[in-house]
Amino acid sequence: MDNYSNTIEIKATAEKVYEALTLHIPLWWSEMFTGSSSQVDDVFTIRFGDHIFKTMRVKELVDHSKVIWYVEDSLIALPELKNQTEWIGTTIIWEIEQKEGGSLLHLTHMGLNQAVECYDLCTGGWVQFIDSLKLFLETGKGRPYRQ
Repeated sequence: MDNYSNTIEIKATAEKVYEALTLHIPLWWSEMFTGSSSQVDDVFTIRFGDHIFKTMRVKELVDHSKVIWYVEDSLIALPELKNQTEWIGTTIIWEIEQKEGGSLLHLTHMGLNQAVECYDLCTGGWVQFIDSLKLFLETGKGRPYRQ
């Protein structure tokens, strides 16, 4: 099965994209953010209300070009999902490439594929928050989840 992946062009430097992924997660993904995401082995949790969270460990950082998170714990407590912990053990890989006039950002979520029950819901979420990340980097104001 193919893992979920998405590539977008962003009118921002690779350095700014990297900073958004390591220092500014609450400004584009979820304001309900605890922990730290700027060093290898840092652990952070993002929440979407009381029933959805993801806890991740930073596995790899390559300045201005790569960020890798490993999902250590997760709950998507929605009644339509039988398996509400499918993100546990998955890996999120962000690859950043400097281009003329901006950057290419490639996201791969290893373990998020069509066999996963939350695939449609989760890929829709990724599209929403990647768009928020792009908006944050290009305008200074993203659309993160707000409590």
